[in-house]
Amino acid sequence: MYLIKRRLEREYGMRVSLFSYPSVRGTLDENAAALSKFILHQGLDGVHILGHSLGGILALRSLANDPHALPGRVVCIGSPLTGSRAARILNEFQWAEDILGNSLSAAVIHRSANDWATSVAAERDIGVIAGNVPIGFGRFVADFREDNDGTVAVSETRLDGAKDHLIMHVSHKGMLVSGEVVDQAAAFFKRGEFLR
Repeated sequence: MYLIKRRLEREYGMRVSLFSYPSVRGTLDENAAALSKFILHQGLDGVHILGHSLGGILALRSLANDPHALPGRVVCIGSPLTGSRAARILNEFQWAEDILGNSLSAAVIHRSANDWATSVAAERDIGVIAGNVPIGFGRFVADFREDNDGTVAVSETRLDGAKDHLIMHVSHKGMLVSGEVVDQAAAFFKRGEFLR
């Protein structure tokens, strides 16, 4: 996320703080509470949140669990908001438990964000960016037969009530280094919609 941070600061004059969390050890709700606390300690009146993959789901969970969350928009990039086929398949193998961890299992296997995040979408603008360049390990596991970013299918990035959804020509990991993805996120933060 460092390259995204740097571009948002340099090109758009935004103040950006990076949040890291123990996705394997920590539960989804523990990490969501830690994100809420992290945001509170920034001393801001409002905050926009950008999350990649599980990070987008974590951002939504933090807002869903925190009745005093600061106002602002959310951009989820490559987030499996309706669940993850690749994670569900991997979850069938006992050796994969240590890889998937607690947060991912709760976020995309047992229940998806689409089951509980509609209340967040009703209260604030949420934008979702999906990729359609199928480069990534997930395509070997899930055998996608639809557009995907190599880890997450485009259909898995849909969120009921999201304000905008954009498909870009990037892979799951490529989103982290794409200047165009950052430009779109910045546009959504400023306007509440992506550039067309």
